[in-house]
Amino acid sequence: MKIYDRPGFPNPSRIRIVLAAKGLDQAVEFVPVDLIGAEHKQAAFLSKNPSGVVPVLELDDGTLISESTAITEYFDNLDGNPILTGRTPKEKAVIHMMQRRAEAYVTDPIGLYFHHATSGLGDTLKAYKSPDWDGREAMGQREGDKVRASLTYFNELLQSRPYLAGDAFSMADITLFAGLMHADVSGITVPADYTALLDWRVRVSELPSVKNRSGQNFLQEDLTRLGF
Repeated sequence: MKIYDRPGFPNPSRIRIVLAAKGLDQAVEFVPVDLIGAEHKQAAFLSKNPSGVVPVLELDDGTLISESTAITEYFDNLDGNPILTGRTPKEKAVIHMMQRRAEAYVTDPIGLYFHHATSGLGDTLKAYKSPDWDGREAMGQREGDKVRASLTYFNELLQSRPYLAGDAFSMADITLFAGLMHADVSGITVPADYTALLDWRVRVSELPSVKNRSGQNFLQEDLTRLGF
């Protein structure tokens, strides 16, 4: 199996944590994609994923699977023992609900904020992000405000449970953790008095599948190259 990604970026980080949780780190070959050079927007990559985003999983039979949730479902259920996506119908429903909220409230809007309200990943990629659209920066700022408001929601939620979907760590936690990593480097941080969210973040960061697996240093290296 192959995974086309760039270590340290939010969605690739999600899948690398999943692989670590499932003990599949050595089962895949990682193929780096130059995001700063907009390699993911070129024909060769678009033939693998017409959405032009990473990661993409390529199975040994040539099947291509994109979208982080779908890739997570595949790996988590590969051995018949799902630990991240739920076992019962209720567990699956709650996890998928919180997974979507983590994406819609944090991961997606912080991506828009990063690319439209900051310098993003530089001029090469900016050509694919509507650089001449007059409302681009205002839209990015609105998305940043959405992220900040969402931090309040998640802080309040985590006051009554250890993880987003209840008592067990799940793919919803992975998604929010990766989204907050992206928020950090974009300049949006969790307020110091949001203790439930901050405690959750520490708890997640110390899990064996997460510790030293998210690759945040790689993202910071790329951003440093761009003058962040």
